[in-house]
Amino acid sequence: MAQSPNSEARAGLSLVSPTALYSILLLAAPLATVLIYSVLTDGQSRIEWTFTLANYVEVWTGKVYQAIMLRSLTVSMLVTLVTVVIAFPIAYFVSFHVTPSRKSLWLFLITIPFWTSYLIRVFLWKVILGYNGVVNSGLLAVGIIDEPLQWINYNVGALVMTLAHAYAPFAILPIFVALEKIDRSLLEAGQDLGESKLRTFWRVTLPLAMPGVIAATLIVFIPTIGDYVTPDLIGGGKLPMIANMIEVKMLKQNDKAIGSAIAVSAMLIVAIISLIFLFMNRRFLRGNAG
Repeated sequence: MAQSPNSEARAGLSLVSPTALYSILLLAAPLATVLIYSVLTDGQSRIEWTFTLANYVEVWTGKVYQAIMLRSLTVSMLVTLVTVVIAFPIAYFVSFHVTPSRKSLWLFLITIPFWTSYLIRVFLWKVILGYNGVVNSGLLAVGIIDEPLQWINYNVGALVMTLAHAYAPFAILPIFVALEKIDRSLLEAGQDLGESKLRTFWRVTLPLAMPGVIAATLIVFIPTIGDYVTPDLIGGGKLPMIANMIEVKMLKQNDKAIGSAIAVSAMLIVAIISLIFLFMNRRFLRGNAG
């Protein structure tokens, strides 16, 4: 006997509802709380339930907030660029030049950094780049420098290097998956038609791998702009990013309204940039298809 549409709908709802409830409790509810706080007035010791947009005006016009947001965007974009540029050749090598029987071993090696916590990996970079760290000690030992270098730590370059190392596996894996899905006969057909390997890569391989590149870009860009640990350890507190400012406002200064406004503003900026990138990528794919 066939089931009625209502019974099928109820069965589907019963399967989806636990996941939906979990998402609402852990994602939607905190996000709604932040949105509400961002349009309320912050009193001396408590939130006043008075609607206002002054929080956003202060965040968008304040020089300090603008500078920190610009630094966060710059660092995140640099990390994304460096990570994807490094990840693509590695993923390409594993996909096209490693025998199928050894690919699982290479992927296993790529995931080894996940065996340790993110905090430990970041702290190790502080040890490597520190005043008395591995780099300075090695350079002193071979006589290249006479005193430890101070500029290799507590700067944007150190932040980019640390974050690129931390997020490299997240970029390698989606690019590898996209490359694995490419039909090798298409590449052979391009070369049979007289295309060079470089031109075949540009016109066939790269466009077909773009879904993986997009995924890698977003996976790296979105979390790095809100990274809190790395600026605090590697930056030594001298290069705060947007997450550090939110922590100061929300916890140390107990200014939840401004902190929420900063968080919402950062989410909007990230969403807009991500949509722009997706639109430009779609135009790129259509152009190559044409």
